Amino acid sequence: MAVSKSTLSIAFIVLGGLAVLFGTVLVFVGPIIIDDQIVKNIEINPNNGLSYTMWKDIPVPFFMSVYFFDIVNPNETLDGEKPTVVQRGPYVYRENRWKDNITFHNNHTVSYKEYRQYFFEESMSVGDESDMVTIPNMLVLGASVMMENMPLRVRLLLSRTFKTFNEGPFLTKPVGELMWGYDSKLVDFLNNYLPGMLPTSGKFGLFAEFNNSNTGQFTIFTGQDDIRKVHMVDSWNGLKSVDYWSSEQCNMINGTAGQMWPPFMTKQSTMPFYSPDACRSMELVYQRPGVSRGIPVYRFVAPKTLFANGSDYPPNEGFCPCRQSGLLNVSTCRHNSPVYISHPHFFEADPVLLDTVNGLSPNEDEHGLFIDIHPETGVPMNVSIRLQLNLLIKSVFGITETGKIAEVVMPMIWFEESGYIDGPVLNTFRTNLVVLPMVMEYMQYIFIGLGLAGILGAVVLYVSDKESVKDTKHNPTSETQAEKYCMNDSR
Repeated sequence: MAVSKSTLSIAFIVLGGLAVLFGTVLVFVGPIIIDDQIVKNIEINPNNGLSYTMWKDIPVPFFMSVYFFDIVNPNETLDGEKPTVVQRGPYVYRENRWKDNITFHNNHTVSYKEYRQYFFEESMSVGDESDMVTIPNMLVLGASVMMENMPLRVRLLLSRTFKTFNEGPFLTKPVGELMWGYDSKLVDFLNNYLPGMLPTSGKFGLFAEFNNSNTGQFTIFTGQDDIRKVHMVDSWNGLKSVDYWSSEQCNMINGTAGQMWPPFMTKQSTMPFYSPDACRSMELVYQRPGVSRGIPVYRFVAPKTLFANGSDYPPNEGFCPCRQSGLLNVSTCRHNSPVYISHPHFFEADPVLLDTVNGLSPNEDEHGLFIDIHPETGVPMNVSIRLQLNLLIKSVFGITETGKIAEVVMPMIWFEESGYIDGPVLNTFRTNLVVLPMVMEYMQYIFIGLGLAGILGAVVLYVSDKESVKDTKHNPTSETQAEKYCMNDSR
């Protein structure tokens, strides 16, 4: 039995109306469902296989690339000339990180210690750990600045000690020994007679205390009671604030532990985190949108005020005594050694710093730090944290090893810690937290579109049916006319 156009139009109107209604409901209910799924997947909960594994074991490639500033004119530098450096590297290390001693608490926090190990990746490096480079001898030049204001007899005694142990102002050693430690009779002497003066009781190296170590005990919020607090630090080593700096604001422990952030970020959001290595909290700001491995991201970068001095940016006064903008004095948390942190090649620092050393060439692409983060989940997709380690060197009266060295903040190394989500973890993340929410978002528009199309089709059918009836009334069919002809013929 044929279905009339009127019946079809009614059916299309009903189905179209239902589709529009369902799509409209999804417009309001869909985001709630999506956000609820994100919340359930992002909170720190052992029952959440994806996010908990990412948080606990960090199953993604993570590397540390180290660049040395090889001093090519050490004798001339000792005579007061401007030091000239050549960048050597990168020397790349695969970084394994994992959390241990994980303890959940009743106040919706969890405590843990994160451990790290480094393994040299020769295939990714430009050079080998046996490469010889020349850098300032921190034991001599650093200690000399530390003792600058001590009585002359103490400085003379220190100089005699350096001579006794054959320690000069510059070191030429293999990269591996400078990184992870070398034997030093001076170090053994100082640890025996001045315990606690040095950060290590064994070999002395720039990263000797990093390998096979942990970053202290973090206690962070799980987000199970308030997702806006997930990953935010409650305490570090039992402390709510540190005492390295001279202001309450600078001593605050703000933000996360630097691995994940709360979800639902906007362009107005910032990314605060506490770094035990830098001994302070830092904050990144939004720069631009982008795409990382098919996932929409926001790029966050360091603001120009991050390492500004107190004169250029008053809130940083608590990090002083300061030198030029672009330097962070970390001596208070590095055994009072005259060590400064900056961006590599003094990027975004006072141009005066570039005039004191030959061989530096800063640019944003190579030396700016950034984090590409998926704003809906707060999970970083691509990370590149770049920092430079500098040592204040100068001539100190009474310590002949310092010669006529001009006062300069000397770059020693810069390093980049980088990582990105890839492989099965990326695929699972994309499916659960990007593709499915996107499909649900598109469904609402698909249903509304189909519903409107159905209603429009019903209107077209209805108009078509009315036109057909109208034509029938005004134009008899050929069958009716034929009957009339037959009747006339029979007459």
